[in-house]
Amino acid sequence: MDGFAPLTHGYGPQGFGAAAHGLTRRRLASSIGCRGIGLHTGRTISLTLKPAPLGSGIVFHRTDLGLDIPARHDLVVETRLCTQIGLPGDRTARVGTIEHVMAALAAAGIDDARVELDGPEVPILDGSAAPFLFLIDCAGTVEHYAPRPAIEVLRRVRVEDSHGGWAELSPNPEPAFDATLSIDFGETAIGRQSLSMRISVESFRRELAEARTFTLAEDVARLRAAGLAQGGSLANAVVVDGPMILNPGGLRRPDEFVRHKMLDVVGDLALAGAPLLARFTGHRSGHALNNQLLLALMQDARNWRFTGSQAMAEAEREKLVAA
Repeated sequence: MDGFAPLTHGYGPQGFGAAAHGLTRRRLASSIGCRGIGLHTGRTISLTLKPAPLGSGIVFHRTDLGLDIPARHDLVVETRLCTQIGLPGDRTARVGTIEHVMAALAAAGIDDARVELDGPEVPILDGSAAPFLFLIDCAGTVEHYAPRPAIEVLRRVRVEDSHGGWAELSPNPEPAFDATLSIDFGETAIGRQSLSMRISVESFRRELAEARTFTLAEDVARLRAAGLAQGGSLANAVVVDGPMILNPGGLRRPDEFVRHKMLDVVGDLALAGAPLLARFTGHRSGHALNNQLLLALMQDARNWRFTGSQAMAEAEREKLVAA
């Protein structure tokens, strides 16, 4: 494989939010798969992570439909309890619950990958991103020396909802992605929690990857009546009943809830298509606000620019056009 260099000492410094000044893109070294239950559909679904052509980005492929769906923020079609992408004008061409595998791919610095699955939803596995990181570890990664973009945020962008939630991106004086998030679930075992951290391969693996999705026991019947959470169980979600955690093993971290919400932020913002060099701040932010934030950022060219190798490549292209 000309131009490829195997990685034998971990992922290096180019995870989500890391500077992208080198000419290196990363992809999977081999294919690897798993089978699991869809959290909302309850269907058993097979998923395979595969190497992808250089520059293709992350693409989901529905093998049952023969359709490709690029992982892009402007193709998000549903944000109720998960992030779902789809092709315009085709209600069957969708893939839901993509946020955990997207977070793992982004944190591992994977630029190009093909995610094949034979149903409409990514398997929930244990409700965290850790199983997907394990699959990536097993598959291995390789680097290709080619332009790798980063998106530098130039101006503060903020979005809000009608329930007091908000999220914003602002410039970061350092070439990194720093995030601060707070949540408030009132009189439950969740309560108020907050977390601030710099997102990197190491910090994601250590602090976020194993945090599981969660729900309130009082909401389970309502969700199932609405056709959601059909595959949910104590094996793939933390269930909170007032002051109690119903899972026999309890929590993996005392603040597992805000850690999972931060994991979701990483997965949702990975739909920008390149690492973000920015500061993220949010309060009670979920999939809807995370996607609205990306849409607001990208709709005005004054809000952001490409940096690193992509910027150099575009500058050279402009010179050629001008000549």
